[in-house]
Amino acid sequence: MKEILSNIVAEPKLHAKWLNTLSMMENAGARKISASEHPLKVDLIILKHAAEEARHAYYLKNKIKSIPFDGCPNYTYEHILAPINSYQYLHQLDSKVSRKLKEDFELSGHELRFAAYLFVTYAIEVRADELYPQYQDVLTECKSNISVRSIIVEEEGHLEEMIVQLKKFSPNWEVYAEKVIAIEKDLYHQWWSAISQEVLMLTN
Repeated sequence: MKEILSNIVAEPKLHAKWLNTLSMMENAGARKISASEHPLKVDLIILKHAAEEARHAYYLKNKIKSIPFDGCPNYTYEHILAPINSYQYLHQLDSKVSRKLKEDFELSGHELRFAAYLFVTYAIEVRADELYPQYQDVLTECKSNISVRSIIVEEEGHLEEMIVQLKKFSPNWEVYAEKVIAIEKDLYHQWWSAISQEVLMLTN
Protein backbone atom coordinates (compact mmCIF):
# COMPACT_ATOMS: atom_id res chain seq x y z
CA MET A 1 0.00 0.00 0.00
CA LYS A 2 2.72 2.48 0.93
CA GLU A 3 4.41 2.18 -2.47
CA ILE A 4 1.17 2.95 -4.29
CA LEU A 5 0.36 5.85 -1.97
CA SER A 6 3.87 7.23 -2.52
CA ASN A 7 3.35 7.05 -6.29
CA ILE A 8 0.03 8.85 -5.91
CA VAL A 9 1.38 11.67 -3.75
CA ALA A 10 4.38 12.17 -6.07
CA GLU A 11 2.18 12.83 -9.13
CA PRO A 12 -0.05 15.95 -8.85
CA LYS A 13 -2.80 14.71 -11.17
CA LEU A 14 -3.00 11.34 -9.40
CA HIS A 15 -2.93 12.99 -5.99
CA ALA A 16 -5.78 15.31 -6.97
CA LYS A 17 -7.84 12.38 -8.23
CA TRP A 18 -7.01 10.42 -5.04
CA LEU A 19 -8.27 13.26 -2.83
CA ASN A 20 -11.35 13.58 -5.04
CA THR A 21 -11.96 9.83 -4.77
CA LEU A 22 -11.73 9.89 -0.98
CA SER A 23 -13.99 12.95 -0.92
CA MET A 24 -16.57 11.19 -3.07
CA MET A 25 -16.53 8.14 -0.79
CA GLU A 26 -16.86 10.26 2.36
CA ASN A 27 -19.77 12.11 0.74
CA ALA A 28 -21.41 8.80 -0.18
CA GLY A 29 -21.04 7.77 3.45
CA ALA A 30 -22.69 10.97 4.68
CA ARG A 31 -25.59 10.41 2.31
CA LYS A 32 -25.98 6.79 3.44
CA ILE A 33 -26.09 7.91 7.07
CA SER A 34 -28.76 10.53 6.33
CA ALA A 35 -30.79 7.94 4.41
CA SER A 36 -30.76 5.62 7.45
CA GLU A 37 -32.28 8.26 9.75
CA HIS A 38 -35.74 7.82 11.19
CA PRO A 39 -37.95 10.76 10.12
CA LEU A 40 -38.57 11.68 13.77
CA LYS A 41 -36.31 9.68 16.11
CA VAL A 42 -32.98 11.24 15.23
CA ASP A 43 -30.37 11.42 17.98
CA LEU A 44 -27.34 13.65 18.37
CA ILE A 45 -24.77 10.98 17.46
CA ILE A 46 -26.17 10.23 14.01
CA LEU A 47 -26.46 13.97 13.23
CA LYS A 48 -22.87 14.49 14.37
CA HIS A 49 -21.64 11.56 12.33
CA ALA A 50 -23.39 12.63 9.13
CA ALA A 51 -22.12 16.19 9.55
CA GLU A 52 -18.53 15.08 10.13
CA GLU A 53 -18.52 12.74 7.13
CA ALA A 54 -19.84 15.57 4.94
CA ARG A 55 -17.17 17.86 6.35
CA HIS A 56 -14.49 15.30 5.54
CA ALA A 57 -15.75 15.23 1.96
CA TYR A 58 -15.49 19.01 1.76
CA TYR A 59 -12.10 19.11 3.49
CA LEU A 60 -10.54 16.54 1.16
CA LYS A 61 -11.96 18.13 -1.98
CA ASN A 62 -10.83 21.58 -0.84
CA LYS A 63 -7.28 20.27 -0.35
CA ILE A 64 -7.04 19.71 -4.10
CA LYS A 65 -6.39 23.45 -4.30
CA SER A 66 -3.06 22.79 -2.56
CA ILE A 67 -1.87 20.67 -5.49
CA PRO A 68 -0.45 22.17 -8.70
CA PHE A 69 -3.19 20.62 -10.80
CA ASP A 70 -6.25 22.42 -12.10
CA GLY A 71 -8.87 19.69 -12.27
CA CYS A 72 -11.38 17.43 -10.49
CA PRO A 73 -14.30 19.89 -10.41
CA ASN A 74 -16.80 17.13 -9.64
CA TYR A 75 -17.21 13.39 -9.03
CA THR A 76 -17.62 12.26 -12.63
CA TYR A 77 -15.69 9.17 -13.69
CA GLU A 78 -12.79 10.98 -15.36
CA HIS A 79 -11.96 12.68 -12.05
CA ILE A 80 -12.02 9.52 -9.89
CA LEU A 81 -9.43 6.76 -9.48
CA ALA A 82 -10.81 3.30 -10.34
CA PRO A 83 -14.26 4.89 -10.65
CA ILE A 84 -16.38 1.75 -10.98
CA ASN A 85 -14.89 0.08 -7.91
CA SER A 86 -14.79 3.36 -5.99
CA TYR A 87 -18.48 4.01 -6.60
CA GLN A 88 -19.58 0.43 -5.97
CA TYR A 89 -17.55 -0.21 -2.81
CA LEU A 90 -19.88 1.39 -0.25
CA HIS A 91 -23.08 0.54 -2.12
CA GLN A 92 -22.14 -3.14 -2.39
CA LEU A 93 -21.10 -3.25 1.26
CA ASP A 94 -24.41 -1.72 2.33
CA SER A 95 -26.38 -4.09 0.10
CA LYS A 96 -24.58 -7.26 1.20
CA VAL A 97 -24.73 -6.34 4.90
CA SER A 98 -28.43 -5.42 4.66
CA ARG A 99 -29.24 -8.83 3.15
CA LYS A 100 -27.29 -10.58 5.90
CA LEU A 101 -29.01 -8.62 8.68
CA LYS A 102 -32.42 -9.16 7.12
CA GLU A 103 -31.84 -12.92 7.10
CA ASP A 104 -30.33 -13.19 10.60
CA PHE A 105 -32.46 -10.66 12.50
CA GLU A 106 -35.61 -10.62 10.33
CA LEU A 107 -35.49 -6.83 10.18
CA SER A 108 -37.17 -4.55 7.68
CA GLY A 109 -37.84 -0.88 7.03
CA HIS A 110 -36.16 1.66 9.28
CA GLU A 111 -34.91 -0.99 11.73
CA LEU A 112 -33.01 -2.71 8.92
CA ARG A 113 -31.58 0.58 7.60
CA PHE A 114 -30.41 1.59 11.06
CA ALA A 115 -28.83 -1.81 11.79
CA ALA A 116 -27.04 -1.68 8.44
CA TYR A 117 -25.83 1.83 9.28
CA LEU A 118 -24.31 0.56 12.53
CA PHE A 119 -22.49 -2.44 11.04
CA VAL A 120 -21.46 -0.83 7.75
CA THR A 121 -20.15 2.24 9.53
CA TYR A 122 -18.25 0.06 11.98
CA ALA A 123 -16.50 -1.75 9.11
CA ILE A 124 -15.76 1.53 7.30
CA GLU A 125 -14.27 3.08 10.44
CA VAL A 126 -12.06 0.04 11.02
CA ARG A 127 -10.81 0.45 7.45
CA ALA A 128 -10.36 4.22 7.86
CA ASP A 129 -8.23 3.59 10.95
CA GLU A 130 -5.86 1.66 8.69
CA LEU A 131 -5.97 3.71 5.48
CA TYR A 132 -5.76 7.30 6.68
CA PRO A 133 -2.75 6.85 9.01
CA GLN A 134 -0.78 5.20 6.18
CA TYR A 135 -1.72 8.03 3.85
CA GLN A 136 -0.65 10.53 6.51
CA ASP A 137 2.70 8.76 6.92
CA VAL A 138 3.36 9.19 3.19
CA LEU A 139 2.28 12.84 3.29
CA THR A 140 4.67 13.46 6.19
CA GLU A 141 7.57 11.67 4.50
CA CYS A 142 7.00 13.68 1.31
CA LYS A 143 6.80 16.91 3.33
CA SER A 144 3.40 17.62 1.80
CA ASN A 145 1.44 20.63 3.03
CA ILE A 146 -1.66 18.40 3.08
CA SER A 147 -2.62 16.64 6.30
CA VAL A 148 -5.44 14.25 7.25
CA ARG A 149 -4.67 14.15 10.98
CA SER A 150 -7.96 15.83 11.89
CA ILE A 151 -9.86 13.18 9.93
CA ILE A 152 -7.93 10.40 11.68
CA VAL A 153 -8.94 11.75 15.10
CA GLU A 154 -12.61 12.02 14.15
CA GLU A 155 -12.71 8.58 12.54
CA GLU A 156 -11.29 7.08 15.73
CA GLY A 157 -14.10 8.77 17.63
CA HIS A 158 -16.67 7.43 15.18
CA LEU A 159 -15.40 3.88 15.73
CA GLU A 160 -15.76 4.21 19.49
CA GLU A 161 -19.30 5.55 19.07
CA MET A 162 -20.25 2.68 16.76
CA ILE A 163 -19.03 0.09 19.27
CA VAL A 164 -21.16 1.68 22.01
CA GLN A 165 -24.25 1.57 19.78
CA LEU A 166 -23.55 -1.97 18.55
CA LYS A 167 -23.37 -3.21 22.14
CA LYS A 168 -26.88 -1.81 22.64
CA PHE A 169 -28.07 -3.43 19.42
CA SER A 170 -27.03 -6.98 20.30
CA PRO A 171 -24.98 -8.73 23.00
CA ASN A 172 -23.54 -10.86 20.18
CA TRP A 173 -22.64 -7.89 18.00
CA GLU A 174 -19.01 -8.98 17.65
CA VAL A 175 -20.04 -12.24 15.96
CA TYR A 176 -21.92 -10.32 13.27
CA ALA A 177 -19.28 -7.61 13.09
CA GLU A 178 -16.71 -10.25 12.12
CA LYS A 179 -18.93 -11.35 9.24
CA VAL A 180 -19.33 -7.75 8.11
CA ILE A 181 -15.59 -7.17 8.33
CA ALA A 182 -15.07 -10.23 6.10
CA ILE A 183 -17.48 -8.80 3.51
CA GLU A 184 -15.75 -5.42 3.65
CA LYS A 185 -12.31 -6.97 3.37
CA ASP A 186 -13.20 -8.67 0.10
CA LEU A 187 -14.67 -5.47 -1.38
CA TYR A 188 -11.72 -3.44 -0.15
CA HIS A 189 -9.21 -5.76 -1.81
CA GLN A 190 -11.11 -5.44 -5.09
CA TRP A 191 -11.09 -1.65 -4.75
CA TRP A 192 -7.42 -1.36 -3.78
CA SER A 193 -6.40 -3.77 -6.55
CA ALA A 194 -8.18 -1.55 -9.09
CA ILE A 195 -6.54 1.58 -7.63
CA SER A 196 -3.12 -0.05 -7.70
CA GLN A 197 -3.46 -1.25 -11.29
CA GLU A 198 -4.50 2.20 -12.49
CA VAL A 199 -1.71 3.97 -10.59
CA LEU A 200 0.97 1.56 -11.81
CA MET A 201 -0.28 1.83 -15.37
CA LEU A 202 -0.07 5.63 -15.25
CA THR A 203 3.29 5.87 -13.49
CA ASN A 204 5.30 3.14 -15.27
